[in-house]
Amino acid sequence: MNATLSGVAALVLWAFLGVLTRLAAGLPPLQLTAMGFAVAAALSLAVVAARGRLARLRVPPVAWLHGVGGLFGYHALYFAALHWAPAVEANLLNYLWPLLIVLLSSPVLGLPLGKRRLAGVALGFAGCALLVGAGARFPAGAWLGFLCAIGCALVWALYSVSAKRLAAVPTEAVAGFCAASAALAALAHLALEATVAPDARQWLAVALLGAGPVGLAFFLWDHGMKRGDPRLLGTLAYAVPVASTALLVLAGAGEASWRLLVALGLVAGGGWVAARA
Repeated sequence: MNATLSGVAALVLWAFLGVLTRLAAGLPPLQLTAMGFAVAAALSLAVVAARGRLARLRVPPVAWLHGVGGLFGYHALYFAALHWAPAVEANLLNYLWPLLIVLLSSPVLGLPLGKRRLAGVALGFAGCALLVGAGARFPAGAWLGFLCAIGCALVWALYSVSAKRLAAVPTEAVAGFCAASAALAALAHLALEATVAPDARQWLAVALLGAGPVGLAFFLWDHGMKRGDPRLLGTLAYAVPVASTALLVLAGAGEASWRLLVALGLVAGGGWVAARA
């Protein structure tokens, strides 16, 4: 149960990912990814070193591929999604990942789903479909951001579910994954983007991102997914889009339209139905 509670704490931190990303608006996606992971790596490596556990960073190549691919891939796509598409809609589409975790737990981990969980998944998917379906209007180029949002949902679901297969990899290794992700994002940024000098607001956003949603949350989630119940965490995660979307609306990043409210209701309701299972 303690491991599952660690995963829940990560979900709380991720509720602030969207609003902090909007606070950093103006920074290119890959630059923001590199800066956020650099802060996370510096803080986490300092803690791991202080506890005398640097040796736990020595993990098999498959663990590095899994960790760096999941962390870098998800956040690069997420920051790109909020850069190119309306923040509220892209953020909610990103929360297809709890739905995908529930679905993938069966073929990847052999865990039973049951009719109630499948019904909850269907409601959550219906909410996301309503959000960007017929009648919805968005700026030109928004669909590229929406595709990035769906992509990051798939990446994070695969990362989260497959983490159970790598339970022997110590959680401290996440510090090394953050450092490698920062380096990879920095190289990609220098090759593909123009560097923007951050102002005070953007520096604050980067610091908060690196300390919380792009830092501590990884360690909590890794522990929760490896030693807790991925089905329960996947269903409880349906509460996060409600909190995250509310924070974005309060921050002025979107409007509480009827379409958004109904979509949120379906996503949260689907999580409740699945969690009851």
